[in-house]
Amino acid sequence: MLEQICQLARDAGDAIMKVYDGEQPLNARQKNDDSPVTAADIAAHNVIKKGLLALDPQTPLLSEEDPPSWAVRQNWTRFWLVDPLDGTKEFLKRNGEFTVNIALIENGLPVLGVVYVPVTGVLYAAADGKAWKEENGDRVEITAREAHPPLVVVSRSHSSDQELQDYLSQLGEHQTVTIGSSLKFCLVAEGSAQLYPRFGPTSVWDTAAGHAVASAAGATVTDWQGQTLTYTPRESFLNPGFRVSLF
Repeated sequence: MLEQICQLARDAGDAIMKVYDGEQPLNARQKNDDSPVTAADIAAHNVIKKGLLALDPQTPLLSEEDPPSWAVRQNWTRFWLVDPLDGTKEFLKRNGEFTVNIALIENGLPVLGVVYVPVTGVLYAAADGKAWKEENGDRVEITAREAHPPLVVVSRSHSSDQELQDYLSQLGEHQTVTIGSSLKFCLVAEGSAQLYPRFGPTSVWDTAAGHAVASAAGATVTDWQGQTLTYTPRESFLNPGFRVSLF
């Protein structure tokens, strides 16, 4: 199934790039929560929804662009959790730092995940406790790795948040880099970075696929009390603050 999900992510990425490259209109607008949505988000959602329905019709879908009500999903134990275009703000800035996120949740944990970067064609995938990076047709297994000083990756949209700055000031010697979307999980997973602290708001679809990749590569994804981040259905889609790290 992993290979089919990887191809589905690529197909969604192709739909996104048609908008990004100007072949189709952008149609940008603000949603009720003031987050942006574009024709690319909707096109990618439609590709993924159709593909998953054909591939796995018995498993329900929770997508950012069409989230079912709490009454519908409250007893789900296995479901697809999807962000068709993670990093819409970065998409609108045209910096390339946006991804397609597809995860399979079983009993509250992401057991399969795919993160695809449409602009570069780089794909990260995880299943059965292993994680891979595919680039230019070559797929290699990736493992989180320590480094001294550690490289800390932070959200491009939240890098100036005071809580984050206070945390970094107490961290000791380190370097930082800012980047958008779920790529932050993937940098830790491949060993390029060692820590991703998050205090600002995220939703479950922002993190599940990257969580799958990072944890399969040997990193931990925990809240600030040290508990593993989980995706058991709850009424709110918001995550608590968390950290992705090796230590």
